Amino acid sequence: MPVFLWEGKDRNNQVRKGEIEAASEQDVRAILARQRINPVKVKKKPKDLFENVSFLQPKIQQSDIIVFCRQFSTMIDAGLPIIQCLDILQSQQDNPTLKKMLKDIKQSVESGQTLAESLKKYPEQFDTLFVNMVAAGEAGGILDVILRRLSAYMEKAARLKAQVKGAMTYPIVTLVIAVGVVAVILVFVIPVFEEMFADFGKALPVPTQVVVAMSRFVKSNILYLLGGIALFIFALKRFYRTERGRAIVDDLMLKMPVIGMLIRKVAVAKFTRTMGTMLASGVAILEALDIVAKTSGNKTIEMALYKVRTSIAEGQTIADPLSQTGVFPPMVCQMIAVGESTGAIDAMLEKIADFYEEEVDQAVDNMTSLIEPFMLVFLGVVIGGLVVSMYLPIFKMAGSL
Repeated sequence: MPVFLWEGKDRNNQVRKGEIEAASEQDVRAILARQRINPVKVKKKPKDLFENVSFLQPKIQQSDIIVFCRQFSTMIDAGLPIIQCLDILQSQQDNPTLKKMLKDIKQSVESGQTLAESLKKYPEQFDTLFVNMVAAGEAGGILDVILRRLSAYMEKAARLKAQVKGAMTYPIVTLVIAVGVVAVILVFVIPVFEEMFADFGKALPVPTQVVVAMSRFVKSNILYLLGGIALFIFALKRFYRTERGRAIVDDLMLKMPVIGMLIRKVAVAKFTRTMGTMLASGVAILEALDIVAKTSGNKTIEMALYKVRTSIAEGQTIADPLSQTGVFPPMVCQMIAVGESTGAIDAMLEKIADFYEEEVDQAVDNMTSLIEPFMLVFLGVVIGGLVVSMYLPIFKMAGSL
């Protein structure tokens, strides 16, 4: 059915606008009349020429899903039916991609499917964790509570991800700029000095000879070097896509001096936050562990969690097999053991998550403090060394004069 844009005034004489999907303009006016709105303008919404070209449509951001959860939770808590909630949420969306998705979800629920089954059609926006928690909320009649928990969980997860990205952006950008500056000096600047030094008639200092040789090599093999770098990145990506490759790379990342500790703390915070949220929402522990393992983001941690899951299925507690993996810190295992003995493991997991998120904050600050002087020294030594080596013959000539 076509979509109509309307503008009208309500009972308080306030101007309101919106969109309604209806068969005709008369149907739109009838719908507005039932809502006690006096329509001033009603016109058919023009079609988007690129609505079927997916890559030209705006993406659905995680912030959109967080807002959707909060609004959906509030409406359900107010006693509105799910279909009416979805209809209201769809009508007020500015993002056409999100609007289209919510429309499809609403139609799916109207046809008899559960909300969890309808959300499962969009795995990029609603992952396994989200779908399973919604299913638990529907079964337990606490969907509004589950949606609030999901929005809070996603907000904290997004903040954690942003912290790690922020910590990694500075050194990567600095390194890329440094490599670019060195390449420009070697390819364009050094050859100019080399021509000038050719008229000196004397042997160049050793550092200058080394830099000139590097310049000649880079200039004559620049295409091979770029091709080699591209090939290495491609091969590394292909290798990481394999099970064995991902296991090796992820294990090495955990063992790195500074970054490894940060990754481990992020993994602990993510595991405890996700596990605590799922257990508090009524998801079975084995199912929760299976989902947490799949969404861990690190193959070493994923394999460790699957071992824990197998041990629990055989009748063991969570803490004992978790400590045997050697991946999680002893303090985490001890606190989980306390939570199991007191019957408040979900609350204990939330406390651990809060603690480790603060630890991630501190680790990011410490890593930034360590990286900044290191990068400054690196830039000074490399670029300064190149510049000094090229001026050595000039200093030598000035001294002889």
